[in-house]
Amino acid sequence: MKFSVWMAVAVAVLLALMGSTYVVREGQVAMVLNLGRVDRTGIDPGLHFKWPIIERAMVFDRRLQVLDAEPERYLTSERKDVAVDFFAVGMIEDVRAFYRATGGDESIAIDRLAPIIKDSLRNEINARTLTEIVSGDRSEIIGPQLEAINKGASTVGVAIVDLRIKQIDLPTDSQVITDVYRRMRAQRHEVASRLRAEGAEQAQTVRAQADKQRAVILAEAERDAQRLRGEGDATATGIYAEAAQKDPAFYAFQRSLEAYRKSFEDGNGVIVLDRDDAFLQYLGDDN
Repeated sequence: MKFSVWMAVAVAVLLALMGSTYVVREGQVAMVLNLGRVDRTGIDPGLHFKWPIIERAMVFDRRLQVLDAEPERYLTSERKDVAVDFFAVGMIEDVRAFYRATGGDESIAIDRLAPIIKDSLRNEINARTLTEIVSGDRSEIIGPQLEAINKGASTVGVAIVDLRIKQIDLPTDSQVITDVYRRMRAQRHEVASRLRAEGAEQAQTVRAQADKQRAVILAEAERDAQRLRGEGDATATGIYAEAAQKDPAFYAFQRSLEAYRKSFEDGNGVIVLDRDDAFLQYLGDDN
């Protein structure tokens, strides 16, 4: 009986000791609730004690956290629609305020912070043109708003140390997309027309040069042909003259044979001449 009592006492003491200690790890911060009310906050890493049953320790991660949000649509100073995708980097700065605002639920903190950040970005984007937003320095959009964002975030017990814009898109259902595509088509058509005109001009130049070269080549070829024909005729005349001088009778006979051959080469030629014509001198029976 005594052993059982001592065992029960030992177990009760052990449970009391286990319920009266808690550990805060590096990168964490803790707070203690006494009967549901905040009693102690900002407890640093280490082993700590609390009253069992009536006190409860809550430990939070105090490291930097990335807070993502859904892309938000804004209007530029030109009343053009843009979708901005961003994320914030923050940390718990005031544990008491964080617990009172969110009950320790990080998802509630994100839901509370997202409108604060979006409203601050809206002020900057509404004051800028689409070109300034897309091609400008994005840090100029974010920098001036960090102080205002942290004023709102302090009510949640969070400090935003950085805010980054991941992507800026034109919504697919926005008139801006249609305008951009129309402008791009017009620019492409202009470039295509210019290239076609330049190509046609170059083609005309090439054709003109080719025609000029053709005319020059034909003229030079005709000149060379005339010269060669003249040289050939002169050579032939010289050969004929030389042959005639060596044997006039044989030369006359040879020329007559060539004339006969050309006249009757098709086999159907008919020539009507006087019987005493010199052309027939070699066709008589006495020859």
